[in-house]
Amino acid sequence: MPTESPEHDGIQCEADETKLHVYIHVFLNHTNPTLFRSQVSGQMLVAELHQVLMDHEISCHCTCFSLQLGGVALDGLAELRCVQGMQDAALVKVVEDPYTVRDARLHLRHVRDLLRSLNPADAYNGVNCSSLSYLTFYTRGDKGLIYIITLLLTPPEHILPGCKDRPLTPLQPLSDDWKPLQCLRVLTMSSWNPPPGNRKMHGDLMYLNVLTMEDKELNITSSTRGFYLNQSTSFNFNPKPALPKILCHSLVELLSQVSPAFRKTFSALQKKRVQQHPYERIAAPFQVFTWIARHGDHTHDCVRAEETHTSRMGQDEHTAGQSRDWNEELQACRELARNSLQKRLHRERSVFRTNRDFVAAATQGAVAVIDGSVMPLNPGEAPHMQMFIWNNLFFSLGFDISEHYSPLGGNTAAHAAAICDLRGAQAYASVDVEGLYTLGTAVVDYRGVRVIAQTIVPGILEKNQEQSVVYGSNDYGKNVFTHRRLLELLDKTSKPLRIQRHQVLDHNNIPVELCSGIETKGILGNDGRPYILDLLRTFPPDPNFQFQETEERKEVPKECQISGYPRRHRHSLASLRPELIEAFVHEPRNNATLGADMEFRRGNLIMEACEAVGSVSDSCFDIRFNPDVFSPGVRFPSECVEEVRRQRRLLWDVAAFLLSNQIPAVVSSVCNLQMYSVHEVYLPMDGGTLTAALHERGVNVRYLGTLLRELDKRISISEVITRSAKHIFRTYLQNVEPAAFSAAVSHFLNCLLSSSSYATDSCSDELLSRRRSRRRRSNGSRVALLADSVWARLTPSELWGRIRTEAGEYYHYTIDRCVCVCVCQRVGHSLQRISLLREIAIKTGIQVQLREYVFDSRHRPVFAKEDVVNIFPVVKHLKATATDATRLVQHAQVAVQQGLLKEGHGLISQALTLFSSVCGVLHEDVCSCFRLLGRICYMMGEYADALSHQEKAVMSSERTRGIDHPQTIQDYTHLALYCFAGGRHSTSLQLLYRARYLTLLVTGEDHPQVALLDSMLGLVLHGLREDGFSLKFLQNALMSTAKYHGATSLKRAQSHHLLATVYESKGEFRLALLECHGICHIYESSKYLKSLTHQKVINHIDSNTPAGISPPKVCRV
Repeated sequence: MPTESPEHDGIQCEADETKLHVYIHVFLNHTNPTLFRSQVSGQMLVAELHQVLMDHEISCHCTCFSLQLGGVALDGLAELRCVQGMQDAALVKVVEDPYTVRDARLHLRHVRDLLRSLNPADAYNGVNCSSLSYLTFYTRGDKGLIYIITLLLTPPEHILPGCKDRPLTPLQPLSDDWKPLQCLRVLTMSSWNPPPGNRKMHGDLMYLNVLTMEDKELNITSSTRGFYLNQSTSFNFNPKPALPKILCHSLVELLSQVSPAFRKTFSALQKKRVQQHPYERIAAPFQVFTWIARHGDHTHDCVRAEETHTSRMGQDEHTAGQSRDWNEELQACRELARNSLQKRLHRERSVFRTNRDFVAAATQGAVAVIDGSVMPLNPGEAPHMQMFIWNNLFFSLGFDISEHYSPLGGNTAAHAAAICDLRGAQAYASVDVEGLYTLGTAVVDYRGVRVIAQTIVPGILEKNQEQSVVYGSNDYGKNVFTHRRLLELLDKTSKPLRIQRHQVLDHNNIPVELCSGIETKGILGNDGRPYILDLLRTFPPDPNFQFQETEERKEVPKECQISGYPRRHRHSLASLRPELIEAFVHEPRNNATLGADMEFRRGNLIMEACEAVGSVSDSCFDIRFNPDVFSPGVRFPSECVEEVRRQRRLLWDVAAFLLSNQIPAVVSSVCNLQMYSVHEVYLPMDGGTLTAALHERGVNVRYLGTLLRELDKRISISEVITRSAKHIFRTYLQNVEPAAFSAAVSHFLNCLLSSSSYATDSCSDELLSRRRSRRRRSNGSRVALLADSVWARLTPSELWGRIRTEAGEYYHYTIDRCVCVCVCQRVGHSLQRISLLREIAIKTGIQVQLREYVFDSRHRPVFAKEDVVNIFPVVKHLKATATDATRLVQHAQVAVQQGLLKEGHGLISQALTLFSSVCGVLHEDVCSCFRLLGRICYMMGEYADALSHQEKAVMSSERTRGIDHPQTIQDYTHLALYCFAGGRHSTSLQLLYRARYLTLLVTGEDHPQVALLDSMLGLVLHGLREDGFSLKFLQNALMSTAKYHGATSLKRAQSHHLLATVYESKGEFRLALLECHGICHIYESSKYLKSLTHQKVINHIDSNTPAGISPPKVCRV
């Protein structure tokens, strides 16, 4: 039985209380009353029930209503179980409320969302938190028609083993009824807005123009009572009601009565919308951008036009033009009570939702800043030094302003400082010390510029920052301050963050005590809260990468010197990851002197051991680090010199531990195909998963060069290439005029990926190209126009030369020239350019058009400027989650490892409830719970439940990570396994086809995941009597298994067994016998068979030995 703490027992006990459910009958108070029953959770807020009704098929067209129980209106922020009189079968009435201008605008937006609910345009454009999902395309269909099933069994040619084509069209498949249903031709705001004063006295709020599918023009008045037709025309204003005089509380009701085509089409749209899985309709918490999209027509959309205008003005459509005080909202949420589970859930839910809205606002503001829609605070300064305030958020650019970062590395340090500060804010938010406040922070990379968005400390804009700082230093140690209140709060964070409390000297040589990096600044806001910011040195520095050469080479360990460290880095903000620190602290250390025969010296030995490992305590291993020991300009008191030296040696020990332990562990895991994440075994498939694998071991990406010398893997080489290209692209795009973005980006992609050396045959200036084409249409004139721009002078050889230089200087890895030639010419190298395109697009925010690209053409560039559809912001932000649910998941994993599947299932179910309450159902943590539940149910033989949980995991992964994310591919694979176990063989086959296609697109055929998929495909096809295709996949799996696992591995023996089974079913017994010989050869040469033989001999002797006679000893050879 797993041991559970009393705290865990309390969590479980209180979590059981959250399972209260009530059944509510909702009565629609309309002309035709409707009664239906809805099952909801007692923890649901009244406002959430309001949102559920707005999404329901019957009441989806209603927005402006209140909920009443017993004639009393319900408070929107109250939980249902706390409402007096709320019980099972309670009758809740929906009462229509009068409209305000805000309500009318929200109603119009909701109607627009309903009319576009089946249109993927919002997902393509990356707006309204829409994202793509294609699972139902493969799990639903006409399974009753035999010829359709036969067609589905045949694998597409592009996924067959050995096929080199990587088509992009199947990435976003289209169903037979893919065309969206059009209910109206035009729905827009009228030019007669706003209503004049005399019409406001009659309740008019706004006017709308509608063009129906019957080509009938309608002028509609939105009033406080609802919607009705008026007598206005395009040139004559007559707001009086038109005939027939129909007043409807909903715009949809009015249009349904005056337009038969609208009524018919909207009814069909609703039926299709309801058939969708709820996870396909719910908005994701954070926007997911797709790197490739279909070309779509731009349509009329009055809501989109108005929202664009208000967003550029820094207004929120939900608050009627009012700006939100983001800092006050965030800090007030963090101050909520946390002394019970329900209060913690309420607090964490409030923090998550406020942070979600903050990230959305920060992204909008950053885009508006770069687009030039926001007036800077200092317009007289150079553009890279300007600062902005928009929607009560402060925006700065990732450049070195006033040479503030000059001692740390200039612009490079300023660019890196934003991410270092974000990681520090995340660390302090995770520790969550009561009374210590950090700023809401988001980092947005957009069009080559890094924008830092932060909440505003009350009062900080009223005085200089130097006057506001009461703790830390603003000039790298010249003036250092400390504050008793801040020092006490930071001391509470020192143990979990492993930061040593230390002293530094100020300009008067007076010791000042700190409990953080010297760059960390403490400010007392006008609201009385103590804030910390500039958290660049939260984690200890990495001595292997230094901005300035170390003076004492003798202190460098041999492990570092052998690998060529320390190395010169572009900035001095390189820090060690917290995962590495924890691994170093918890690494077992040999203390043979603590044997039983020396127990009497135990106390002294523990003190000596603590001193040896650098512990701040003499009774336990409490290792902490001084973040300032390598900081330039920081001076320490003379009595602390020895302590500083010890701290430097400790950091060097960590750096050596990284090189001698962690990097070899990563290499060994990859070679043995045993990379472990939090929940499962996996192998990196792209740059994102490779980065996550390195970070889990505490290895920074800047060590990729060292890793590649130990492990020559193409995914790592691809990551070095694309990251180096991203660095170059950032500065490349800063020199491009806005009118030439499409041409410049397409030119860069051609230089990176095209086999052609010809310049792009188009001019970046559309107006100029037309005028000149009348006089001279020669290709030379267009090329000359391109050459006038700096960006157009880039050539493929120059770009690849700069990539090689960047890889050598930053990652200390030399890319062979043959690799560059192979990428450009696709000659004998395993790097595939479609994967490189995907990687560079995801890293830079580029979105390209969905079409088939011909990379091998030597006479025509691959990309035209029309192929670059958009550039999206790449956003990094703080992540909030449910702490109690996280602990439940950890306990569940322990229970499952001990074989207690039912107990683990129960704990995961409770964690799922808590995660859903805090983060909503579309979240990575919720997705992980569904994934674990599916796996546990599969292990227990409950295949139907496993299938249900895994379907939700796949859709959630598609919506929150992306349709081609490696985790999505893994989820497709597991769902296919559960479908096969549940008897849905054809569905399993389609899911495996999808998983193999995505794997080929992301990483190519040279990957262990392909071997696994081929084995599964061969098995499923054999079960469906498609032995011809089954053999193709199994033979490819056999070759891949031999390559990755070895010729004598048991996995290869399993592949032989599957092939032998298929050959036997076809009657080809000689070939089946050959496969059996292969199995026998592997078993005979493996230790596995030897151990089985040895055990069999012992069992045989035991069974034939009379009682009382000891068996003879068997000697092992």
